[in-house]
Amino acid sequence: MFGMPRDRGYIRRRRVILSIPFILVLLYFSPLWPSVRQFGDHVRQKLPFAYQWKVQQDFVPTQNELDCIHGRTLRSSIGSDGEKDPIPNHVHFIYGLSNPYNKPSAGTFDFLCYLAVRSAIVGMQAKNISLHYTYLADPPSPDPNASPLSNPWIKRLKDDITLVHHTPEEMAALKSSPEATWQAAHVSDILRLKLLQEQGGIYMDMDAFGFRPFTKLLKSPRDIILGHEGGNRGGLCNAIMVARKNSAFIERWLKEYDGADLSKEWNYHSVVLPKELELQHPEEVCTLPPNGFFWPTWTWDHIEFMHEKLGSEEARKWAAEIDRNGGSLYEDQLAYHAWSQMAWERHLSKLTPQLVRTRDTRFNLLVRNFLQDDVGVA
Repeated sequence: MFGMPRDRGYIRRRRVILSIPFILVLLYFSPLWPSVRQFGDHVRQKLPFAYQWKVQQDFVPTQNELDCIHGRTLRSSIGSDGEKDPIPNHVHFIYGLSNPYNKPSAGTFDFLCYLAVRSAIVGMQAKNISLHYTYLADPPSPDPNASPLSNPWIKRLKDDITLVHHTPEEMAALKSSPEATWQAAHVSDILRLKLLQEQGGIYMDMDAFGFRPFTKLLKSPRDIILGHEGGNRGGLCNAIMVARKNSAFIERWLKEYDGADLSKEWNYHSVVLPKELELQHPEEVCTLPPNGFFWPTWTWDHIEFMHEKLGSEEARKWAAEIDRNGGSLYEDQLAYHAWSQMAWERHLSKLTPQLVRTRDTRFNLLVRNFLQDDVGVA
């Protein structure tokens, strides 16, 4: 057998390379993994040519967007058939489509969810609130029929909401095919569109917070109101939607899910596609500026802006601004999506009633008024 002799440097390099997968596995299962992942995310977002810079770029609301938010949008001349009934002041939430008994990462209806529902009660002054669910029991149960009132937050809210149960079979039927491996978020994407198409109203994600009534939006002559995501207006996000039932736009949107393989995408159908459809059918949609629903956005800097601790003078300044704006950070802001996918580990998972009451951050100042007086009181 012939060959060149291998030097010690080669052997050391080979050992290092072979040890990398082992080190990564150890990190993944160690308590340090969330910090490592957050560090990587921070570095990725801070790269000079990262897409995040476009998302958080400054913007100026267009006249059409301002007309939409202030109820000045003209009725479309296409298919116009007289005055339309107002959109129902009925807020729909969806939670618990995955069972945390089998999938602990799905989580249970928690304090943040409670605050979101309270925002619809106190801030939006919703006439009706429906919470659509499959699994809400806490502690989690394998039984989809287990009582949702075992969850203390649901029990606290029960007199102000209507609980609407959807069976696992009903949710599975929303997939494009039985064998499709969709995430619960994708099933929720279809369910929310069907609810608005059949009933009309307002859809809110469980990390979305409304600060005042949507009165002018509900009277819009357009059948659907969507908010731009990002200063670059790269999409129209489905985390907050306002729509009449039987919307032609939603019907068209739903058809795009037919045969779609959502296992290979995250936000095309929920953010990018509605923007493409709006460009094709602008007369059907009333679009809001980014600050209407989705500003600050999901980038690292914007998440930190919302959750950094404020000094006493800065806190007083923002509290006065929120009071002047009727409950929001900005004059034309009706709601805020808290981007839990990006903010959960760093900030949202750590929130307690005591922290919301005593720690001054922009987020806490916004939601503090939604707390009931006896929540978190020993």
